[in-house]
Amino acid sequence: MPSQAPKALILRTLGTNCEDETAFALEAAGATTEVVHLNRLIEKPGLLETAQILVVPGGFSYGDDVAAGRIFGQRLRHALQAQLAAFIDGGGYVLGICNGFQVLVELGLLEGLHVPASERQVALTDNESDRYECRWVTLENQNSAASWIEPGTVWPCPVAHAEGKLVATPETVQALEERGQIALRYTSADGSAPEYPELPNGSVGAIAGLCDATGRVLGLMPHPERNVTPWHHPRWTRLPSRDEGEGLALFRGLVAAAARA
Repeated sequence: MPSQAPKALILRTLGTNCEDETAFALEAAGATTEVVHLNRLIEKPGLLETAQILVVPGGFSYGDDVAAGRIFGQRLRHALQAQLAAFIDGGGYVLGICNGFQVLVELGLLEGLHVPASERQVALTDNESDRYECRWVTLENQNSAASWIEPGTVWPCPVAHAEGKLVATPETVQALEERGQIALRYTSADGSAPEYPELPNGSVGAIAGLCDATGRVLGLMPHPERNVTPWHHPRWTRLPSRDEGEGLALFRGLVAAAARA
């Protein structure tokens, strides 16, 4: 167990734009943070050994010119595959938010680094609306392998993406469910099955976030770092008094789990 607050490395590259908000959220949850450029981590992979959490934040890495997260994911896969596997096997936690989720999918970190890219069963593609979606949605935490996320909690969170539709076959979705890999789902305010715009992208099974089989790797399309203070919510003046934004709970859970590792 770390003798001090868990350290989170926040990985950035060309086009990343949410590293500061993510650092703020992690520090508010009790972690120490260091924002590191991908090139520096490739040059000094030993930096992973100084941290308990690795975060790939949101943005538009490399302009999403090929596909969202693909170049970032492939650079990680080719340059740091062994080090990332050792980090996770050693008890490290990985979080990917929005573009970071796309990176984790492209990297194969949610299905296993040993799985060739050509055999991946999950992908993120263009929103069903065929446009960029920027809106607040409602999420429900699922009973998943990521036990540091409180199951059953329903909470508001913003999304901001153009390629957030998770696609997979019914058989794959069933397997993800059985392995406890579905960590978050979109829902409606009244708890009924969501439809657009509550389901902003058309994801199969209304899936908003997946974890790996260990529960230590989590990717989600919504932006919890954009709901960590009481004033982040656009209707904060009409809501009951709140000491913090609902998204902070996810970061608190992550930091607490890393501290126990």
